[in-house]
Amino acid sequence: MDVSELDREVRNELLTLPKSLADLVGRHLVMVGRVLDEDPQLALAHARFARSKAGRVASVREAGGLAAYHAGEWSEALAELRAARRLGGGPGHLAVLADCERALGRPERALEIARSPEAGHLGVDEAVELRIVAAGARRDLGQFDAAVVALQGTDLDTAGEELWRARLRYAYADNLLAAGRERDAIRWFVAAAEADVEETTDAAQRAVEISERSESL
Repeated sequence: MDVSELDREVRNELLTLPKSLADLVGRHLVMVGRVLDEDPQLALAHARFARSKAGRVASVREAGGLAAYHAGEWSEALAELRAARRLGGGPGHLAVLADCERALGRPERALEIARSPEAGHLGVDEAVELRIVAAGARRDLGQFDAAVVALQGTDLDTAGEELWRARLRYAYADNLLAAGRERDAIRWFVAAAEADVEETTDAAQRAVEISERSESL
């Protein structure tokens, strides 16, 4: 494991530790990144070890929060990401925090995060993710039309093949479907598929399935 795989900002934070400890913690953070998608429980184990050795380093707590989130440990994810924010500052990972609140059955808190002043300082990608989570919170509350409205905006219609645009259109289509607007949902699943050049979603498949189901009725 090569600590140079870590972002420069993370490596700089680890410089506050003794060298041998920084190397040890850094290697575990590298492992978190390597296995996060394929084995989130293992990633969480590495993140917890790193936290036990360097709990005052913001990037260590951030890694722990993201690993806990991927492993479905919602309360732990909230605690770790909040600790990271206290130690390092910045508005990052608001969408993850809000999604954890949803997973814990607290959609109102998710909406509070979406309305917070910090939300106005997010980059495009995370701002879109937060909108998607907020729409999900509206659905949790049974507010299906409000969920649709929460995702509307000029960025839905403008051309582009960014991943965030595909995810926004997909979420919009999914919420239209939940609101009983199947024909509109098909249109936006198709639009999502057009933006999803890397095929990270099943937008095209869902458009076909809904169309076939509608024709069979």
